[in-house]
This record gives sequence, structure tokens and C-alpha cells, in this order.
Amino acid sequence: MAVEIQLPDLPEIQLGGAPRAAMPWHLWLRDTLSTYLPVLLMALLALVTWWLVKNTPGAPPARSTAPVSGVPDYTMNRFVLQRYAPDGRLMARLEGRELRHYPESDRIEVDELHLRAFAPDGRETTATARRAVSNGAASELELQGGAEVVGVDADGSPVQIRSEFLHAFIDTQVVRTHLPVEVKHGASLLRAAGLNYDGQQRVLDFKGPVRARLQVPPR
Repeated sequence: MAVEIQLPDLPEIQLGGAPRAAMPWHLWLRDTLSTYLPVLLMALLALVTWWLVKNTPGAPPARSTAPVSGVPDYTMNRFVLQRYAPDGRLMARLEGRELRHYPESDRIEVDELHLRAFAPDGRETTATARRAVSNGAASELELQGGAEVVGVDADGSPVQIRSEFLHAFIDTQVVRTHLPVEVKHGASLLRAAGLNYDGQQRVLDFKGPVRARLQVPPR
């Protein structure tokens, strides 16, 4: 049976290590996302693979005139980048239709991004977007247009986060969006006007109004 509730605002949820038990929906949500969002951040951290691209092309020949502003100095089409752990385990696979590097801002853009990241326990997380933008150090990432992150929680239940925009700050472990966001866990669904997740403080803040449809387990 599904139960739908709507709240005008949802206060900050302090994420912690509370034991699993029968609990109110907001505590269930805290417990679920506290186990999953670190996996999401791991997937975003895997995008440092982009840094390797900066060392792939040879240095362009010296020019007497400065390059035209807004023109990429190199591109890659239909590319695949993979990163491996020291033991040979595949950590991440990044695919895209086109990658462009803009030297004036040291910005990297990827069209039709598809990322697969693998946790040490074998769980897989995928991230897709019509367009992704990263700085050269891969410390800041924007997923734009149909951004979707899909994975499984510690119990193997599917978790899906969708929004038209997701902004990740890797060094500070912050993920936020000012646009509507949808979080689906199994048969339960939560929609909010935005979210801010602070991985260092382990604080999750959904922006209201918030609507949740929770799947109640059978008696």
C-alpha cells in the first residue's frame, strides 16, 4: 500500500548511524540516503578521470597570435575513458559523444555523458546527463539536462536521483540543486523543490514544498 504525504517544508535531516527499525518516514529517508549519497559522491569523484585527458593530446605548436576566445584547443569524439584500481579492478568508465577543452577558462564540456562507477563492494552507480561541465582540476562538476544518478543502497534496493541540474563540489563534498529533484527508493518516491547535501557535515536539506509517496510494507 502506498501512502502519500505533503509538507510545506522539510527541515534539515542530520544523517547518522541510527540502527534499522520500524521508523517514521523522515527517519527512513535519513537512513536510506545516509547509506547511498556517499556512493553518489564516489561516482562524482571518479570524474577526476577527466584530468587524464589534459595529458593525452600533445602540446599544440606555438602560435604568433593568441587563440580565438571560446574556441576549444582540442576535442574528442565518441570517446571512452576508464580508470582502474592498483589491483586491476575497474573503478570507473566514462563515455561521451564529444569532449571539448577550453584553454581560456580551463573548462571541460562533455555532451551525452554516461558514467559508470564501481564501489569496492561491487555496487555500481551510473550518472547520465545531456551535458556536463567541469573545471580542469575536476573539483567542480555540473550535470545539466536530464541529470540522473542510479545505484543501489546497502541492502540492494534501487535508488534513483533525477533533476534537470545537479551541481557537485568535490573537495567540500557538497551536492546541490535549485531545481525540482526526484528521489526514488524502491516503490517509494519523494519530490522536492531542491536539495543541498553537505557530505562533511552529513546534513541533507530538502527545499519545500516536499511531497512523498511511501510504500508501506504489508502487515
